[in-house]
Amino acid sequence: MTKNGPYLSVVVPVYNEQENLDELICKCLLVCNSIERPYELILVDDGSRDRSPEIISNAVFENQGKVIGVFLNRNYGQHAAVMAGFEESKGEVIVTLDADLQNPPEEIPKLINEIEKGFDVVGSVRLNRADTIFRKLSSFLVNKTVQKATGVMMHDYGCMLRSYRRHVVDAMLMCHERSTFIPILANSFARNTTEIEVRHDKRSNGKSKYSLWKLVNLQFDLMTSMTTFPLRLLSVIGAVISITGMGFGAFLFLMRLIYGPRWSAQGVFTLFAILFIFIGAQFIGMGLMGEYIGRIYKDVRARPRYFVQQVLGRGIQKQGSSLELLNNKSRRSA
Repeated sequence: MTKNGPYLSVVVPVYNEQENLDELICKCLLVCNSIERPYELILVDDGSRDRSPEIISNAVFENQGKVIGVFLNRNYGQHAAVMAGFEESKGEVIVTLDADLQNPPEEIPKLINEIEKGFDVVGSVRLNRADTIFRKLSSFLVNKTVQKATGVMMHDYGCMLRSYRRHVVDAMLMCHERSTFIPILANSFARNTTEIEVRHDKRSNGKSKYSLWKLVNLQFDLMTSMTTFPLRLLSVIGAVISITGMGFGAFLFLMRLIYGPRWSAQGVFTLFAILFIFIGAQFIGMGLMGEYIGRIYKDVRARPRYFVQQVLGRGIQKQGSSLELLNNKSRRSA
């Protein structure tokens, strides 16, 4: 247990979840009370535009010492909000949970029991997923990509219901990069990891905040934050295309010698097709290179990952505090 701090910190990123928040808070408090250990419930409002900030504020004042409200000044994304919650957390064990109630808070004790067996990170696999076929397919592709790139054979990287040891969270807070995919980053610092099966419910209120475009952006974040393999793959693909093009050019030249110029004129459109393949490959390569260069540019500027407008529930309200993760130790020691 951390000195003068809780044993458990439950971190929940919240973005426009007014329909689910009251039920979520009630269930989380019931579950945490049943564990019979000191705890804190940290609700991170990620720039919500509905009544979510008001509901969080009321919960803080009604549950002094148990609920902490962290309010970001605008929407920064789920993973940035979770990192803000990590920064505010004090517990020895940190559990992350989505606010949409698809991952029931009642599953939290399972994660606690498993991490007490000596694991650093405990992931979860959603049983009988209550999602659309599109979401299931995209998750399958993401999980396979991560498994191949990292070599860590976890099966459900998209599930936010996970638990972490304090030292793993501290290590993540010291990382400099701005494009962060938390489950992968945590596994890079964990010695022992495992997964457990958890229930997954259908979303009863509200809509998913992950649109098609956000899922595409997530794929790029995954690809560029954990490996340079796509750049290497481009070199291989480029070499294969070049060799194929040279071979096909030699074939056309040979056929022209055998059958004369009349035969080669009929291959004009084929040459155009080959040209388009080359052009397409170049654009793909430039696009991926641009992704990496753009992220290097963001990291070099070293701007804060998020800005906390207000924190409620710590006794002294903190307002307008810029949380630069590179300097997180100074705030923790205060």
